[in-house]
Amino acid sequence: MTALDIVNRYYAYFNQKNWEGMLSLLHSEVRHEPNQGDVRIGNEKFTEFMQKMDEAYEEILTELVFFTSSDDTRIAAEFVVNGVYKQAEEGLPPAHDQTYILPAGAFLEVKEGKITRVTTYYNLPLWIKLVS
Repeated sequence: MTALDIVNRYYAYFNQKNWEGMLSLLHSEVRHEPNQGDVRIGNEKFTEFMQKMDEAYEEILTELVFFTSSDDTRIAAEFVVNGVYKQAEEGLPPAHDQTYILPAGAFLEVKEGKITRVTTYYNLPLWIKLVS
């Protein structure tokens, strides 16, 4: 399976809310670099992040476009996040099921058939404006 196949499956699992499937594609020491906050290392930290996200947001990704490095180890993804803000997070606006549509992107690294890095970017001030 190519890096593109793995990343494509990862995002398909995301849209299916198949968290176990997503986690099965991650290296045990995955490096998660979020748009905001500290870097997380390891499946356990990523699992905690996913649980928190699942409680606070309902999201589907559309308009997925992938770009692959020539050595088949890195994938860039561009997509649109279609979401519902269900539960407020500290420092963010109150949540009352506001909907939002937000462009975003990610960079992923794949080694030996597992995703070893996920770096995600989006415009947080725009998201805050959309849910305020």
